[in-house]
Amino acid sequence: MAQTSDILVIGGGIAGLSAAAALSRHAKVTVLEAEEQVGYHSSGRSATMLHYFLGDRLVRELTLASRAFVEQPPDGFDGLGHPMPVLIFARDDERAELDALEAEIAQFAELERLDAGAVHAMCPLLKDDAQHGLVDRHAIRLDPHALLQGNLRQLRANGGTLVAGARVAAIRPGWDVTTEQGETYSAPILVNAAGSWADRVAAMAGVQTVGLAPKRRTIITFDAPPGTPLDRLPFAKTVGEELYFAPESGRLFASPMDEGPSDPCDAQPDEEDIALAAWRIEERTTLKVDRIHSKWAGLRTFAPDRHPVVGFAPGADGFFWLAGQGGFGLQTSPALAAIVESLVSGAPWPVAGVTAEALSAARFG
Repeated sequence: MAQTSDILVIGGGIAGLSAAAALSRHAKVTVLEAEEQVGYHSSGRSATMLHYFLGDRLVRELTLASRAFVEQPPDGFDGLGHPMPVLIFARDDERAELDALEAEIAQFAELERLDAGAVHAMCPLLKDDAQHGLVDRHAIRLDPHALLQGNLRQLRANGGTLVAGARVAAIRPGWDVTTEQGETYSAPILVNAAGSWADRVAAMAGVQTVGLAPKRRTIITFDAPPGTPLDRLPFAKTVGEELYFAPESGRLFASPMDEGPSDPCDAQPDEEDIALAAWRIEERTTLKVDRIHSKWAGLRTFAPDRHPVVGFAPGADGFFWLAGQGGFGLQTSPALAAIVESLVSGAPWPVAGVTAEALSAARFG
C-alpha cells in the first residue's frame, strides 16, 4: 500500500530540503533522497559564499532576497555563516572587465575599489601584477551543513518526513513514486528537486525535459606557507572565470572554476583539472603547490539560460520543477524556498525583482 502525503519532494539537497521545510508549514511533506545522507552531492561539496559576483541580475536578486534569512535565521537553525570579504583582483589589461563588473553589482552591494597597494595589503599572496581590486566587505561564508540540518529540523518539527536511501525507480502520474526498494509513495504534488538528475526524473514521469546540463567543478586544498595570516585572508577571485581561493580549515582551497560536462553521477575530480587548479594558483599568486592535501568535485547543473527552473510543469498537473540552481543553490535557497511556497500554497510573492514567468519551465517552449 502506498504511503500518502500532500506533497512529495524528490531530492534531499539544499533545494529540496529548504522547499520541503517551507511547504511543511502548509501540508504533509515527504522527501525522498536517493543517498543515505542529505546534501551528498552538490550541496555538501560546495565552498560557498553569499556574494553578488556570481551569475547575473536575476541570481543577484535571489541572493539579496536570501540575505536576511542567513543573517537572522529562524528558530531551529544554528549560525549559517560568518563574515568573509570577497576580493576580485585584476591585472592592468583586465581593468575594463573590473569596471563593468562593478557597474553591474553596485546596486546590490556596497563595494570598495582598491588600488594595487590596498589589494596586496588585503591579500599578500597575490603576484605584483594584481594591480586593481574590488571588494565586498559584507560577504558571508556559508555553512552548508548548518543550512541543510536547519531545514531538516524545521521539516521534522512541522511533521514532515525524510526517507533516505530511497532511489526512485518509477513514477506514475497522480503522483505515485516507487523506489528501488519497492516502496511506493503517493501525493497529488510532486516537487522535482533532483539536481543533476532532474531531467531524468521528469522523463521518468512522462514530463517534457528542459535541457539541464550538469558541469563538474573541482576543488583542491593545500598548505599555506608558515606564518600566512589565514584568519585575515579574503575569498579571492580573478575578475574572469579563472580562479578562486580562500582559507579552509587551516589550509587554502582553490578552484580553477572548471565546467566539465558530465552525466549525472557521483562526481570525481579529473587529474587535468586538479593540475589546472595548482597551475593557476602558481600563475596568479606567489604560492607553490608542493603537495595537494585533498581534492574533490561536485556537479553544478544549469538550465540553457543559466536561470533556475521553478514552477509547475505545463501540461503535467501537480508536477513542480525546482532545478537548475547552478553554483548558487545554497546562497539563493531561502528565496527560492519562499518562491516555491508562494507558487504551491498561495503565500505572497517574496521577491519583487523576480517574476514567476522568468523562472517557469514554460520559457523553454
